[in-house]
Amino acid sequence: MATLASRLAKWTLEQKFNKLPTATVHEVKRRVIDSIGCALGAYHKSPAKITRQKATSVSDKNGATILGTTHRTTPELAAFTNGAMVRYLDFNDTYLSLEPAHPSDNIPAAWAMAESLGRSGQDFITASVIGYEIQCRLCDAASLRKHGWDHPYWGVLSTVLLAGWLMKIDAAQLEHALGLAGVCNIPTRQTRTGQLPMWKACAFSNAARNGIFAADLARLGMTGPHEIFEGPKGIFKMLVDGPFEPQLAGSQRAAGFSDSKMNTTLINADYDGYMIDKTYIKYWPAEYHSQSAIDAALQLRKEIAGREIKTLEIASFEAAVSIIGSEPEKWRPTSRETADHSMGYCVACAFIDGDVTRESFSEEKIRDPKYLNLLDKIRIYEDPQLNAGYPKGIPNHLKVTLADGTKLDKRVDYPRGHAGNPMTDDEVISKFMRNARSVITDATAQKIIDTAWKLDRLESISDLLSFEVL
Repeated sequence: MATLASRLAKWTLEQKFNKLPTATVHEVKRRVIDSIGCALGAYHKSPAKITRQKATSVSDKNGATILGTTHRTTPELAAFTNGAMVRYLDFNDTYLSLEPAHPSDNIPAAWAMAESLGRSGQDFITASVIGYEIQCRLCDAASLRKHGWDHPYWGVLSTVLLAGWLMKIDAAQLEHALGLAGVCNIPTRQTRTGQLPMWKACAFSNAARNGIFAADLARLGMTGPHEIFEGPKGIFKMLVDGPFEPQLAGSQRAAGFSDSKMNTTLINADYDGYMIDKTYIKYWPAEYHSQSAIDAALQLRKEIAGREIKTLEIASFEAAVSIIGSEPEKWRPTSRETADHSMGYCVACAFIDGDVTRESFSEEKIRDPKYLNLLDKIRIYEDPQLNAGYPKGIPNHLKVTLADGTKLDKRVDYPRGHAGNPMTDDEVISKFMRNARSVITDATAQKIIDTAWKLDRLESISDLLSFEVL
């Protein structure tokens, strides 16, 4: 039987723009607006400056644009710095499954390759859909987090495939590209453990950089390890719990594949649409598992009306407790990266300020006794009953006891922006404008929005990426 890598390559090469539903094309446009907005919001932060300095040190007149500049660098470095900017605020979109992910991390890789190759807006859209589909279906198939590996590993496989599709390499080359990308880009989850570093913003963009590099090597004739999934030292044996078969949009289960061989339960195995339609745009700039807790806190705040909180319990589910609610560092964050991955801190900001914004994670606020004192009153624990609601929803149940003895509670499963409670186009634009404010002019912001809405009619996506910051 053909390898899984060959089946993924075959599916990838079968994708055509004219096969995409209108709603899916529209969703890509929304994610592009959202991604550029997230990048602009992070433009003056340290990781953006560092990666941009590295990328601008290399020029490539036939390469890809660094967002906010007129400088073109190699596609690999453009994907690296643009991806770090999109990711830094933890404000770009999310998908939750056996493995959590931020699938719009694929978009900067598609920008870089489509622009450098002179591909059309339709080609860029198709490549983005491929990236979302591969990454999300791999997240449905197996957990990397469970074994100590990091989700960008699925991303290096998604970006190598979208890059290879844009390069128009053949199926054999694309299978080799998966081997090249898959064998040497295995990140550990230490990136997201303890006090979190700037690298959190760069982990996927580095995977995208390496995915593009692997696709280009395969295009030139480099061969990669065979059976990257099935081999004796391959993915199935070394990284996850055993064989799986991703259920890609429009595909049928591979002939001869036996369910009895699977050690993993496939999520969304019966969903035949494109996975980008099932992902979620973030309403608040914080790790996604906290979004429903923030939503619940803001609703409770109206009932509390300024009265003192004595204790606050957050009943949650395993993934949230493990990722953003269990480590001691989450109760005394020392960096923005740790603070936006602390459910307790995010909830404290929601109660005190009535919102969670980019400013919630400033160095001054994360050290302010006002927030830390409320944080000390919060207890987060795993509720087995809530585990049953994940990953379909993200159920967080807040239980507040006030100083006067009043008890209040609120549970939210589908916060604003979730696929079960999606943001409107106007809300996506409003979010973009807030992130873009003071970074670009209003006229430039409107031009980006107008260009994104007609992305499928662009001959070159340079029209979308060519703008300068103030």
